[in-house]
This record gives sequence, structure tokens and C-alpha cells, in this order.
Amino acid sequence: MQAAFPKLLSSQIAFDIARTMLDGFDKHYRLFRQASRTAKWHFERSDWKIAQIEARERIAFYDKRVQECVQSLEDEYDKDELTDDVWREVKLHYIGLLTDHKQPELAETFFNSVCCSILHRTYFHNDFIFVRSAVSTEYLEPDEPAPTYRVYYPAKDGLRYTLTRIINNFQLKCPFADLDRDVRLVEERLKKVFGPEQPEANHQIQVLASLFYRNKGAYIVAKGINGNCEHPFIIPILHNRKGDLVLDTVLSDPAMIAVLFSFTRAYFMVDMEVPSAYVHFLRSMMPRKPRSEIYTILGLQKQGKALFYRDFLHHLRHSSDHFESAPGIRGLVMVVFALPSFPYVFKAIKDHFPAPKETTRAIVKEKYLLVKNHDRVGRMADTLEYSNVAFPRNRFSDELLAELKQVAPSIVEEEGEQIIIKHVYIERRMVPLNIWLTNAEKRGDEEAIEHAIIEYGNAIKEMVGVNIFPGDMLYKNFGVTRNRRVVFYDYDEIEYITDCNFRAIPVARNEEDEMSAEPWYPVGRHDVFPEQFDTFLLGNPTVRKYFMKHHADLLTPQFWQMRKQRIIEGHVEDVFPYPQECRFSYQPTTSTPAAEAA
Repeated sequence: MQAAFPKLLSSQIAFDIARTMLDGFDKHYRLFRQASRTAKWHFERSDWKIAQIEARERIAFYDKRVQECVQSLEDEYDKDELTDDVWREVKLHYIGLLTDHKQPELAETFFNSVCCSILHRTYFHNDFIFVRSAVSTEYLEPDEPAPTYRVYYPAKDGLRYTLTRIINNFQLKCPFADLDRDVRLVEERLKKVFGPEQPEANHQIQVLASLFYRNKGAYIVAKGINGNCEHPFIIPILHNRKGDLVLDTVLSDPAMIAVLFSFTRAYFMVDMEVPSAYVHFLRSMMPRKPRSEIYTILGLQKQGKALFYRDFLHHLRHSSDHFESAPGIRGLVMVVFALPSFPYVFKAIKDHFPAPKETTRAIVKEKYLLVKNHDRVGRMADTLEYSNVAFPRNRFSDELLAELKQVAPSIVEEEGEQIIIKHVYIERRMVPLNIWLTNAEKRGDEEAIEHAIIEYGNAIKEMVGVNIFPGDMLYKNFGVTRNRRVVFYDYDEIEYITDCNFRAIPVARNEEDEMSAEPWYPVGRHDVFPEQFDTFLLGNPTVRKYFMKHHADLLTPQFWQMRKQRIIEGHVEDVFPYPQECRFSYQPTTSTPAAEAA
């Protein structure tokens, strides 16, 4: 065996290819960290527009570096040189190069992306790519002096002094309005969280060394530990109206923390030398959240996709149920199917769309990409986009396979015992809002109906705040999450608010106009008449009652025109990923707020 090993790794071409791939990844992650570090600079200066642009641009970094690497390899080597033996050896050399690497799991995924762009899908197994990870991240540590987290001992100097040290150690170059006041409020809240064990000598607070930046906030991520008790908490830092910094609240409720890291939100900007260590820390705070989602919300969405797919393959091996059409009203653009035991749905674009849809496959893909790159404010589901996904044929019913071949024949192939779907979106499964409302009405549960309608209107208003018009506002296009939040998930008619023209319906000129089945007035492609929402949204009297109580303004063109004008003028709306009432500055009012926590 020892004599054979040197012969196995004898190809200089294989080593050079492996080195080129790792250089490509290292360039990617260097630029990724650089972009993440600039988030602190933009936060200190309240440069919200630039911060949004750079957050969107960072999403595209990965694909650009993969394409650069693919192009470099294709320019450098002839196909005849790249035999199966060479490709096997490339992987072995690559594993060797990952010794002591700080992001080996991300580098493996980058390797897969490059190989999958060059090789046929018959090579997509562990001999050639990393179907299974080869390098452990269990004991990785960052280089000194940049630890993953800092440890503080409040028993020594007191909790208030410790909290002040924690804040000051982030060295934000912007003054606080009243740091002593804010620290006192945080201390009072944390004493309730920690409980009576807080003063004991073995109590410690662990704080991730980098702030988490997103939108107009920076977040301190930490946990208090006393023996076997752990108390995760997060402290948001915001700017007040004068531009000074304030500690806005303390988030310690596990549900609120999970929502902050939800799949419906934009990715955080965080500078991480060892991302796996950050994921490990965050999983200790949110044990129910899969690693794939945590990597994704940290901006490492390709790693999230890789881990999700491994979890999916594992689930397929250990389950026996069959794929079936997803519950709900069939869509005109997508065919949607699901595995009942798996909490996700699979969405494939149809080849043809019946009237009244006027779109194309390319336009639909552009809409989904728009949402991927946009601030989703907790109200639009993130999607995982895959190509050439192999499903086991024996897990498809004949009826579902027949439907797929009928409505999307260009992207469905049978290959032996597999069904290959050339392009598919995967989303977290939710209860369609129309089904939720129907079930609540059957139970006579008006509280659930009112809650859903409040959430529905808030979802629309929060999307409006980031320049998104859902287009098709029917309840079937919204879902209810396990936290009873309403989220939009059907993007084929989505538009920017600034591209829409919100109009009032003109007064009829005569009786013939009033009775006409078609509009007698000219209607442009981007014209929207909010008064018409009443017709298709408010047929149910109970739904109407609560809609008019909380969101009647959505039926007026003035609401939409005003919000559009604010966007045009450059306003960046405040959208909070936690309830207003938990903020230190919260003042109860008798009026209904325009938007609950995002």
C-alpha cells in the first residue's frame, strides 16, 4: 500500500488543477471577508444605500469566482489530458492542500461547483467530488489574535461594567447617545434572563468577536453560561434620529432569536475567519435550526445549498414515502410537489403558461433572482436553486410523473432508475394562507383569522417598504410559518413599487360605462388600481371585518403613491426583526401600527 500511494499521486497536472481551484476559492473568500468588513464602515456612517448595494453584490461573488476558475482550467488544459484518473487524483491533491485550512468545508463546496461546471453529471459521486466531506471542522481555531468569541466574567467586576466592556471592545467609531443608560437597561433585562444563579463565580458571558450587520442594525450575539445552564441573547445596536448609537433591546426569547436568523431575511454581513466556529456557536443557541440554514443566513448560501442537499439525500435513504403534488390551488406558472415527510416543496417552471399569464421561463427566473438579491425583510421566502437534480424513480407516483412530463417536458428526463429535473427551486414548506383561513373559519377561530389578516397586511407593507409590489396578492400566494408569520412565496408577478403606477378608478361617464364588463378607461401595463383589491380579497365577511379594521389603507391609491414617493426620495424604511413592544423606547399607542416587527 505504501509503495502504491506515491504512484497514485504522480500527476503534475492533477496537482496544478487542485492548486488552481484552491487559489480560486481563496480569492473568493478574501473578497467575501473584505466586503463583510466594510459593513462596519457603512454602519458607522449610516450609508444605508451603499450598504444595500454591497450586500447584493456580495451574493454574486461566488459564481463569478467559479466561472473564473472554470475558464482558467478550460483555457489551460485540453480535454484529452483530463482523464478519469487525473480527476480522481485532483480530488486527492485538493484534500492534501486543505490541511490547516480555515475554511475547508467551503473550499470543498467550491471544488464541487467547479467540477460540476466541467464534468457530466455521471461524475457526481464521491470518487470525483465531495458528496461527503473529507476534512473535519471540529477543532478549527482562528489565528491569534482574532478569537471566534471573547469570554467575560461578570462576577469579577459586575455585570454592568462587563457589558460596557463588551460594547466598547467592538470599537464602533460613532458616539452613543447615552451608553450608561442603555447598559443599565440591558443589565436589568439580563438579570431577569439569567435568574438567581447570575452572581455565582463560575458565570461567564461568551460573545462572538464580530458584529452581525444587516440593513440599519448591528447585532451583538452572545450567551451567558453558568454550569449547565446557557442563556442565549442578542443586543441590537441602532442609530437614533440624531445619528447617535443606542442599544435597542435584548432578545432572549428563542423564538425571537430564530426569527432574527430566519430563511425569510437578507443575509448578514459578518467577518469570519473560521465560519464553522460561528455556525457551531449559533447552533448552540438555536439547536433546531439546521446547519444549512445557518450557513445561508451568514451569506454562505452555496455551503448552505451543499449541506441541504446532503441532508436531502440522507432523508431519502431513511424514508419511504412518495413525492406528491403539494396541497393548495394549482399554479399557472409552477408545478409544485413535495415529500410529505420532508419540510420543503419543490417547484419547477412549466414550459407553457395559460392565459391570463403573460411571461416566459427567463422572466420567471429573473424574478426569483431579484428576490434572492433583495432585502426580504422577513416576508419573502428564500429559495434554493438547483440544476440536474436526480430523484429516485420509484418515489414518484405515475400521476405526478405524468403531470411533470405534460407541463414541463423540457426539464424532465428519465434516466434508468432516476428522474432528472434540470432546473428546480426548493422552498421551506408553509401552510398556504387561503387554507389557513379556511381551516380557522371551520373551527370558528376568529382570533386566528384576525392574526392572519394582520400578518398578511403587515407582510405587504413591509415589502412595500423595500420597494417590492407582490403583483398577485391572492392569499394562495402567501404561506403561514410555524411561528404563525405570513410570508410571500410566489414571485412570477413581482415588481418594484417604483415601476408601478398606482391609480384611482375614474368616475364612470355614463350608465354604459358603469355596467361595462371591461374597463372603459385606458390601462397601462404597470397600472395598479388598489380599489380593485376589495373584489378578490374581501369576499369573506369575517376576513373583510378584520382587513378593514387593520389594513383599509391598502385599498387606497394614496397609500401606495405616498410609499412610492418616499422610496423615490431615497428614504430607507426602518424594519425591525423583532416586536416593537420589546424595544426599550417602545411607547404603547391606541392606534394600530403600520407594521409589526419584520
